[in-house]
This record gives sequence, C-alpha cells and structure tokens, in this order.
Amino acid sequence: MTQSVALFDDRPFFEKALAFGVQHGVLDATKLESIQTDAPKGMVQIARYFGSEFLRPELEKAKDRIVNLVSLTLEIQSGGDLRKAAEHLREHSFMSRSKAASDMLKALIVMPQNTHFGMHEQGGFSDKHMPQLAKWSLCNLADYQAELAKRQQVAHVMDAAIWMADQLGLHADDLEEAGCDAEAVIRTALLTAATKQKEMPNWLAFQKIIATLRKPSATKAINLARPKNLPAEFNAAVEQVRQSVEADLPKILDAKLPCQKLFNQTPAFVGRYFWVEDGLSEVDHFDRHISAAWTQATGGHSDDSSLLTLFLCMATGSPGKTLLTEKTAATLIRKIRKSGVNPALATAFIQANAPAEHQGDYIDVWEAFMDEARVTLESDHDNKLHNALALLRRECNVTD
Repeated sequence: MTQSVALFDDRPFFEKALAFGVQHGVLDATKLESIQTDAPKGMVQIARYFGSEFLRPELEKAKDRIVNLVSLTLEIQSGGDLRKAAEHLREHSFMSRSKAASDMLKALIVMPQNTHFGMHEQGGFSDKHMPQLAKWSLCNLADYQAELAKRQQVAHVMDAAIWMADQLGLHADDLEEAGCDAEAVIRTALLTAATKQKEMPNWLAFQKIIATLRKPSATKAINLARPKNLPAEFNAAVEQVRQSVEADLPKILDAKLPCQKLFNQTPAFVGRYFWVEDGLSEVDHFDRHISAAWTQATGGHSDDSSLLTLFLCMATGSPGKTLLTEKTAATLIRKIRKSGVNPALATAFIQANAPAEHQGDYIDVWEAFMDEARVTLESDHDNKLHNALALLRRECNVTD
C-alpha cells in the first residue's frame, strides 16, 4: 500500500512566497536586491518604534515583526496562493507590505470590542495603543482573522443600533452620552416600530408602548419584523437581537408585572431595553400626578382652615373633607377621644401629594395646630365638647 506523507512547512508565509517567486522566475535579481536593502532599514525603524534600535534583542524581535507583518499582508491579499503572493511582492516594495499590515492591525485595535457605547473609545490609533500593536504585530493570520470577525460583528451591532436610533430621531452622540448597550437600543427600536411610534421613547413613553403591547387586541398581532429599509449588512445583527425580544415577550406581555418592577428591578431586564433619560418630562409627569391628587383632596382650597380640616380628618382615619358640619365635627372629636389621633397620617399625605415647594409650610402649620389643639381635642373633662368645638370653629372650617 502506497502512503503519501505531507510535509509541514512552518516557515513564515513571506519566506514561502519569496522562495516560490525565485524558483518560478516571478522575482528577479533586482527585486531580491531591493528586498535585501529594505529589510534591514525596516528592522531598524520597527525596533526604534517599539523600543530601541541599539539593543540586539530589540533588533531580533524587530526582524520577527517585519517578517510577520509582510507575511500577513501577502497571505491576506493572495488568499494563501503563493504565486499571487510572489506577484504582490514583485509589484510592491517590501516596506509597503509591512506598513500595510501595520495599518490593518491599527484599524483592528481601535475597533470596538463590545457593544456598550459608553466603553467605546473615540478617535483613532494613538500611543496608548502601542502595547497592543506590539502584541498583534507578532500574531498569525488565524488569530487576526478570528479577532477581526469578532470585532466586525460588534461593529455591525453598534452601527445597526445607530442607524435604527437615527430613524427615531436620536443621534449617535446621544447614545454615546447615554452609555447604553447597542442591543438595548435595537430591542426598544423594534418595540417602538411594533407600536407604530416614530420617536425613541423616554421612560413614560416606553411604559405606554408596553401598555399598548399588553392590550388583548394587540398581543396576537405583534409584528417585530426588521425595518424594510434596513441596510442589508445589518440584517444578521438585527435578526439575532430580534429573536431575543421574541424570547422576552412572555414577560413583557405579562400584565401582572409592572413596568418599573420588570425593567428596573428584575436583574435580567435591567439595561436590556433603552429609553431616553428625560428628567424634566418625568418630573413634569410626577408633578402633574401630585397636582391632580392634591387638587382632588383639597377641592382646590389652599387656605389654612380648609387644609387643617382635611389633615385632621386624615389623622383620624376619616374621609377627607375641607368643611365639616357641627354634627360631623362632634363625631370627629368623639372618635379622637375614643381611638386617638395619628398626626403622621396627615404628614405622610402632605409629603406624598402636596406641591414640593409648599410641603414644608403645610407640615409646619399642621404640627403647630396639633401642638396647640391635641390636649383640648383629647380631653375627657370637656364632656359636652364645648371647648373642642370652639377650637375647631376657630381653626378649621365648621358650619352650622
């Protein structure tokens, strides 16, 4: 039985291409002389670039680097074909093939390594990247291609997020400032499109999107399709993220899970979706909510007598009123003497519902009233309630 033995050739690709070119007449004596002249110069330049050209170890490493850099360029450009590599070597200078690989590595180094906008470095290659270039200048083709593929995938996700955010009126600079994950931007963009919204949502708008999706009429017809005008190079990246949204839908559509709990308190969902931080809008919403609750409770009254009447009712656990009849006031006093009064209930209501700029004043008025009135309201010596009722007529709103 005849067996064939494959010889393993571990020479640098440059040496293989050089030998092939000489053997097959691709490279002539003039070209070989040019390479012999350029190589030592290039070694000195590289040694100086990474350290010192006066140290033998640095020069030895520089030799390895320049041979490796030229090998990378030739192997990438030729696709591993030695004839094509020899022809590239014939048509270009030795130094230019070294520089071409150096430029490729610099471009690789400044590519994003993860999809978090806040961790992506701005600007090009600089001195701080020199240690990385020193490492990559000695890498083989397989390592370079694997790292390039990984970083290109990251770049596609980030570019897709930028494109989708731009469609919703948000600029790349806004994403950088927000320091969010690109996948989070894409997920929210898909939900936004599914509810036919036209702008990247803030927190309040995002909650409305979720509420819309949770409507019985919507849950059976949710369309998470990629945008029709999405550039083709982003299809794979967006599709992968789209599938993650599909996996999230059971929880997103669970009406028993409040948005705050799901997206801000559930570890697996924190940071998983993106919304524009709009503090003014949220404060305005909060103020309007407080204003509505306060207005409803006070009936629009702001005088001390009306407010003290309301607070006293609350402090006894009674329905809040800003005006009491004589009979209701008497019932309130008897309730205080039987069950006591809890001023903290009224204070808590003020803190939760009163306009922020007036809360301190309202609490001061309430506490001053209680300091003065509590003994009289709770006194068992006033059997006919004369003193207590007189106090309420004077300080609160009591009608005949």
